[in-house]
Amino acid sequence: MSTEGFDDVPGTILFDAERSRQGYHLNMFCMSLMSADNRARFRADERAYLAQYPMTPAQADAVLRRDWNGMLELGGNIYYTAKLAACDGLSFQHIAALMTGSSQDEYAAMMLAGGRSPDGNRSKSEWKQRG
Repeated sequence: MSTEGFDDVPGTILFDAERSRQGYHLNMFCMSLMSADNRARFRADERAYLAQYPMTPAQADAVLRRDWNGMLELGGNIYYTAKLAACDGLSFQHIAALMTGSSQDEYAAMMLAGGRSPDGNRSKSEWKQRG
């Protein structure tokens, strides 16, 4: 499968084999939060808990800042990072809203109205041509 062109789609971060390898430890940390004991340990001392996982400094920083888009860019899988959101008491809809720069109510209204318009959102290169 060719992944050519995916980087040109606004808001699209392709989770491919390369990102999977890049984010392995980040994703394993997120999956560890499925355990109530691990969630409690993480909440007690986030930095100490993260030190168990050999993530890059950028990945650990993205976790600590709850930079949801940053985690995906650094190899996080949305379904794994959702475990961190759940640990924080956030719904998937809430983090999707944060990732799109909108409130949860605005995001829900957009989705109920049919989602984001494709106009102006098909290609980053189109933005450059207009600009």
